[in-house]
Amino acid sequence: MTNNDIFRRIRYIFDFSDQEVIHIFAQADCEVERFQVSNWLKKDMDPHFLAIADVDLATFLNGFISIKRGRREGPQPEPEVKLSNNDILKKLKVALSLRTEDILALFKKADMPISAPELSSFLRNPKQSQYRPLQDQYLRNFLIGLQLEHRGEAE
Repeated sequence: MTNNDIFRRIRYIFDFSDQEVIHIFAQADCEVERFQVSNWLKKDMDPHFLAIADVDLATFLNGFISIKRGRREGPQPEPEVKLSNNDILKKLKVALSLRTEDILALFKKADMPISAPELSSFLRNPKQSQYRPLQDQYLRNFLIGLQLEHRGEAE
């Protein structure tokens, strides 16, 4: 999955307008223009398509955490320069206050049930021996589960 796919899906799941997306970036102390948001949402073949960098997606997710959980006092967390699928899952877990059972239920809704130890391996520190990288199909199905939960429909 590309960062643009992930960005598009999150925007669709939570029905964010362009103004709301700009506000979410502002919560992470980042200013973006409407044309950037619009170009990030375009399909790859569009001449105005603009790929969203890892740091920009991380900033958006940090702002999403601030919107959902409340803004932290003091300086905001620095966005990751390199963002993995595991990082995206962790940030969505924090933003939505999801427990292990909630995430497992979302995977089950998307017809991709996983076990608790498998989920735990995705949420571990990359330096731990039990860590496992989250493959695209897992992240895609997690987002499908979120969509079914929040919108009640699949794309």
